[in-house]
Formats: sequence, C-alpha cells, structure tokens
Amino acid sequence: MHAGRSVIMLSSNNYLGLAAHPRVRQAAIAVIERYGLGAGASRLVAGSLEPLHRLEANLARLKSAEAVLVFGSGYLANLGTLTALMGPGDAIFSDELNHASLIDGCRLSKADLKIYRHCDTEHLKALLEVSAGVRRRLIVTDSIFSMDVDFAPLLEIVELARQFDAAIMLDEAHAVGVIGPNGAGLAAEFGLQKEIDVQMGTLSKALGAYGAYVAGSSVLIDFLINRARSFIYTTGLPPAIAAAADAAVEIMQAEPARIRRLWDNAVHVRGRLEAAGFSFLRTESPILPLLIGDAQNAVALTRLLLERGVYAIAIRPPTVPPGTARLRITPIADHTRADLDEAIAAIIQSGRELKLI
Repeated sequence: MHAGRSVIMLSSNNYLGLAAHPRVRQAAIAVIERYGLGAGASRLVAGSLEPLHRLEANLARLKSAEAVLVFGSGYLANLGTLTALMGPGDAIFSDELNHASLIDGCRLSKADLKIYRHCDTEHLKALLEVSAGVRRRLIVTDSIFSMDVDFAPLLEIVELARQFDAAIMLDEAHAVGVIGPNGAGLAAEFGLQKEIDVQMGTLSKALGAYGAYVAGSSVLIDFLINRARSFIYTTGLPPAIAAAADAAVEIMQAEPARIRRLWDNAVHVRGRLEAAGFSFLRTESPILPLLIGDAQNAVALTRLLLERGVYAIAIRPPTVPPGTARLRITPIADHTRADLDEAIAAIIQSGRELKLI
C-alpha cells in the first residue's frame, strides 16, 4: 500500500517474499508471547536469549562456518567488525563501490585505506605489491554490489589474498537467498566459503527480517564478542526478530523453488524491457538497474509509474555517479506474471511519454 492505495512494489529487498510468510509471522508471534518484544539488555548483560543462539547456530550451518555472531543491523556489523579487526599500522584494500557501511567502517578503523578500482584485480594486486611493512592486510568487498549489481571477482581475490598473506572480508548482504546452494551466497556458489575469513550478511534482504551477522572461525567470533563496540554497547536483537529470521532461513533452504521463481521473474522483466528499448547496467543478479542517465528523467519516470500503480524509486547522485541515474527494479519471488506484465506495461508507456525509448 502507498498513500492508501495498492501498488506493485518493485523497490523492495524482500527478494524471496519471506517478510510476510505465514511461518515467519507465526514464529515471531510465538516468541513475543513467550519473551515479549525487546531483548531488554545488551547481549553481554542479559539480552543473549535463546532465539538468538538458535539463529546463530542455523546461520553457521548455512555459511559452513564454525560460529556466527548476530548484530543489530548490517551497518553495526560492518562498523563493529572492521574497527575491531583493523587499526593503525594495518592496511585495508577496499573496492571503490563497496557499501557505505563498509566504507565508514574502513575509515573509522584508522587503518591505511587503499581504494582499488571496481572489481579491478590488477589494480588490487598493484596496491598489495607496494604494501610492504604493514602489520596486517585485509581485502574488503561486497559479493554482489547493490547498485551496479555485478559479482566480485572472488576467485582472483582469493588468489591474491594467498599470494600477499591478506585476509578477506566479504559482505554477502545481497547474495544470501539469491545465489549459491540453499541460497548460501556467492562464496558458496564458487565453493570458497572456507577461503573467506569474515563473511558478513544481513537478515533484512532475502530473509525478510532485520539485523545482520558475521560468520567465521570460533576465534574470530570470540574476538568480536569482546572487541566489537557496536555489538557490546547496544541492546540485543529482539528475540521475535531472531525467531522470524530463523524461520526464514529454514524456509529458504526447504523451498529452493522460491529462488528459481525470483530469477525467472527477473529474466522475464529484463527481456521485455530490453525488447522495448530500455538498457540495463551490467547485472548478474535478479536486481535490475534500469539505466536512465539524467536524474530529472529518473525522478519523472518514478512519478509517472506511481500514478500508474507501480512503485519503483529513482536512484540518483550522490548515491550513484552523475549521469547514471537509474531505477533499481527488484522483482521478487512472490510476484505473479500478471503483476509483472502490468508493471512492464506501465514502464514502457511511461518511458515513451518521457521519450526515454
């Protein structure tokens, strides 16, 4: 619903449609009835309740990790992890299109920050080659980039990490539930989970809940419990949210058809819009960055679509570079073909009115 009327949602990160799944809702309700709403304290005081421990164990199995630590949000997970692990005398190598939370975590760590060109492993290698004398090296990257929606070159990054004795931190926020066996993410898709030192992910995208996690060795998780300030000094995730996320993980693994529907829907939308004359940025996931270019045109298209019952928000500078304004279209697994065809017709009609096609 938007402004009191029903619309077709094409701007949600609820990729698998799990946010409103009956089992997810019932899991949250049952835990509210037992525990109430809030955790009541930080995890290290009295807020480390059983639903959080069950969720962490389930996520550890999904990510093939020894242990997992749940944080209050993806932003808190990235800030807390990076500032705990890295500091003066260390060097972080960060993709230029990493998420803002990674960028801020790198900056706040006070490590020497090296930015490499997007997915350019030759540039990354050149920066690693001149990093002699640093105490520790950490390569930081999204796995699926949220705006350009391409994949990190994980195989090449792993090889460079081995060559230069660097650790890897991978943000799987937009990959879990979208790709990999049982929706386990891009590292799992390439069989590289054991090669990634720090796997971060969110509970708020394909899993339809809220919060985030870091997966890795037991030593890493014990260290973060005692050193990650954004974990230590904040109230624990509400137990009902943890239970809902846990149910979503189980559904995702039990119903692989959801992931197939997500991809099928994305292929359908992209094919129809490209046939009509629209262009997309390179994308390797079901997120579809429909390139408009001019920011005013992108906003105008959003407005026309909303009038026609389609909610698709313009993404424009400073979030993306000037001249690359876009509509970030996100079909989800629960969209029917009728929903999508109605939305496609509205996009084509509005694009023609604006002379975009």
